[in-house]
Amino acid sequence: MPSKIVVVTGAASGIGLKIAEFFAENGYTVCALDYQKSELAKQVNILQNEGLHVKGYVCDVSKEREVIQTIEQIIKEEHTIDVLINNAGISTFQSIEELTYEEWNRVIQTNLSSMFLCTREVLKVMKKNGRGSIVNISSTRAFMSEPESEAYAASKGGVIAFTHALAASLQKYQITINSISPGWIHTGTEDVREMDHKQHFSNRVGRPSDIASACLFLTDEENRFINGENLIIDGGMTKKMIYEH
Repeated sequence: MPSKIVVVTGAASGIGLKIAEFFAENGYTVCALDYQKSELAKQVNILQNEGLHVKGYVCDVSKEREVIQTIEQIIKEEHTIDVLINNAGISTFQSIEELTYEEWNRVIQTNLSSMFLCTREVLKVMKKNGRGSIVNISSTRAFMSEPESEAYAASKGGVIAFTHALAASLQKYQITINSISPGWIHTGTEDVREMDHKQHFSNRVGRPSDIASACLFLTDEENRFINGENLIIDGGMTKKMIYEH
């Protein structure tokens, strides 16, 4: 029986890389997309050397032409796409007075418009198949904010709205669409203190594997009754009542 095909965007590092690894370890053929050519090639080579079925595709998912060409190539090579994980994202944190229109658009295009583009192209084969599963990675910053995060928060709030609207539109095609809102996920790029762990009911910050395992759960055929939902995975941090003493 041929393996299922999953497309993962932003797969060269962090959460996206762990998602690609998890799906490959669970028997999927992974089509890993990222604009970072050298890092993508490096990580794909590592996974392939572990005997996993992973293929790399250099693609800037904020650019329509690149998305169209890449998805067309995948469909030509693999003949189908069963799962799409829209994970690619960037952030910028600066005063709205200093944030340029170009910088604002870059965040929106990468974090939100890319999901529209990838989903639109993947649906061409999913609708024909009468099945499929899509997971969009949002953020708890869609619900709570720090100063100077307007572009990122707007893009991630849009992801959740896009998700439930799409679930309504695609209900007759047996395609499930859900989103995940990660909280603090440690990807190895910053130091984590003991007090950082203690801010969570789970007594630790998150790991990329926490999100990857949830993607597997939401795309499992046995869990198709979960549809149009946003799953918050943050160790309870957004449920914590905070008083200053």
